[in-house]
Amino acid sequence: MAEKDKVFKGKLKQTGIVSYKDIYEYMYHMFMDDGYDVIETRYSEVNRGDSKNVEIMWTMSKTISSYFKFQISLFFLVAGLKKVTIKKDGQDVQAESATIEMDFTGTLTKDYNNEWESGIMKILRDIYDKYIIKNRIEDYESKLNDDVQEFLAQIKAFMTLEGQHNF
Repeated sequence: MAEKDKVFKGKLKQTGIVSYKDIYEYMYHMFMDDGYDVIETRYSEVNRGDSKNVEIMWTMSKTISSYFKFQISLFFLVAGLKKVTIKKDGQDVQAESATIEMDFTGTLTKDYNNEWESGIMKILRDIYDKYIIKNRIEDYESKLNDDVQEFLAQIKAFMTLEGQHNF
């Protein structure tokens, strides 16, 4: 079985004027442009009167080599999404308001094809990981951690700019 090392766990939460559609598209393209395959494993909407909640689960993966794969899990909650009217340049403009929460988990997967799984190969894999490629594993863990933190920073900046743009 493939070994998975959790490298990053982080959250992002923001409340205010948002464009849910723009954030969704921005994030999707950001991951795809960086070479990640994006799979939406869950999408649900629940209407709550004049607002709605949206839950999304994404799994992103990027093959690094025949042995390593980066995986990022994202739980994306849009709570209280509703239409609001704001003043922009002295005129009333329609916008959306919500609380957005995102939970990110970055995982380095080793031997994702399970090629080192049988008997002696499993023991050799442990030796290989601990002594032969230890530095490479640490480098990949650092790279994945940096990638996820950079994604978070870009998403925060985008949401901040979108919020300011809508005013």
